[in-house]
Amino acid sequence: MSTWGWVLLIVLLVLAAGAAVLYFLGSRAQKKQAEQEKQLEAYKQTVTMLIIDKKKMKLRDAGLPQAVIDSTPKLLRGSKLPIVKAKVGPQIMSLVCDEKIFDTVPVRKEVKATVSGIYLTSVKGLRGGVIQPDNKKKKGWLRRNVEKLQEKAGAKPVK
Repeated sequence: MSTWGWVLLIVLLVLAAGAAVLYFLGSRAQKKQAEQEKQLEAYKQTVTMLIIDKKKMKLRDAGLPQAVIDSTPKLLRGSKLPIVKAKVGPQIMSLVCDEKIFDTVPVRKEVKATVSGIYLTSVKGLRGGVIQPDNKKKKGWLRRNVEKLQEKAGAKPVK
């Protein structure tokens, strides 16, 4: 076999070993996630709360209990999480929100939310309606100025 043949064979073996390792790590991660979902389902409660504020902020700046910060891996402590400040009864709490529902959480409104510990998993309107997010896309500097100039000139804005 030539030199190129050996190199190609070694590269293929390394790629196959890497694919096998990724497959087993992925299946292990799926099992962990399924177990965590079962725990969230077991401890969930429906609570009426007033949403005060929502932000994506670092874990240490979020105002969460020290036990939560200590239990998170060190690599994730610097990452930003969706945090919701809400008034539940007489208490104001900081809750970690699910990424999927963070955009649908209304600010300064009273909602019925499903909470599991300090993790906010779903939000519904107070009267049972599903809350729709605002689909307003932010306009850039150029687009805002073009619209202002069109309004001054009396032209219809371009959509």
